[in-house]
Amino acid sequence: MPLLRQPILLLAKSEQVKKLVSTMPVSSGIVTSHVPGETTDDAVTATAELVDGGLWVTLDFLGEDTLDLAQAEATVAAYKDLLAELARRGLAAKAEVSVKLSAVGQALPENGEKVALENAREICRAARNAGTTVTLDMEDHTTTDSTLGILRELRKDFPETGAVLQAMLHRTEADCRALAYEGSRVRLCKGAYHEPESVAFQDRLDIDKSYVRCLKVLLAGQGYPMIASHDPRMIQIASSLASRYGRRPGTYEFQMLYGIRPEEQKRLAETGETVRVYVPYGEEWYGYLMRRMAERPQNLTFFLRSLISKK
Repeated sequence: MPLLRQPILLLAKSEQVKKLVSTMPVSSGIVTSHVPGETTDDAVTATAELVDGGLWVTLDFLGEDTLDLAQAEATVAAYKDLLAELARRGLAAKAEVSVKLSAVGQALPENGEKVALENAREICRAARNAGTTVTLDMEDHTTTDSTLGILRELRKDFPETGAVLQAMLHRTEADCRALAYEGSRVRLCKGAYHEPESVAFQDRLDIDKSYVRCLKVLLAGQGYPMIASHDPRMIQIASSLASRYGRRPGTYEFQMLYGIRPEEQKRLAETGETVRVYVPYGEEWYGYLMRRMAERPQNLTFFLRSLISKK
């Protein structure tokens, strides 16, 4: 783990620092460059702008590790409201939603999986009615089996439901093989969680090698790969592999985070590639922002300058 990662993640729990960040000009710029806002309207407005620019979108209502049933139900309601608004604005054809199962009940001490399944099913139903789809985000390795089990159940009624796999885990190449079937949408990312050596590669080069092996499986398979990476090397390798396996544009897609390499997003789209932008929104933006800083510690410089100028 990089030296600065743990201190940055600890800041994610500070409400006092959150207030400072959200009210300072420079910090506010950092926030809005990664999170378009807290409301459904903010999310839909950002979606419209991206779609007008030739991009596709997946939206994440921020929140995770919910231990309160009412909060899980509120998250479901937020997604249903979002999906209805996307349909009303004519955006659903190019905008789907990403859902963390721990935000809709998976982590509840009693019947967590059952609650999460039913809540995810409700969101999937709302998405289908709106004319779009759902992708289940993947969280830390302790939830992988549970998440894939819920995915299997959802796909019985909603086969269009997307999966996410993390290349840093030792098991992921095998999971790719199991999910590379016709109609299966799979987002491949490197992984953002700090996982133990017993289950995950620790060296960046090993993670990159795993990512490429997984790419080969997905692109050679019958499913719909969603290549989530900002790494120029991985994007180039993915493009080469797509050509090798006879993949036409539209039979796979690239995915990047909102605010990260926007010019590259536009460039890829202009070449005819499908590029989907992951757009997070909601009141729980602070923890998300801190995780982005932990991934890119150089962003901390702007944050500290803001704190100093405030004093």
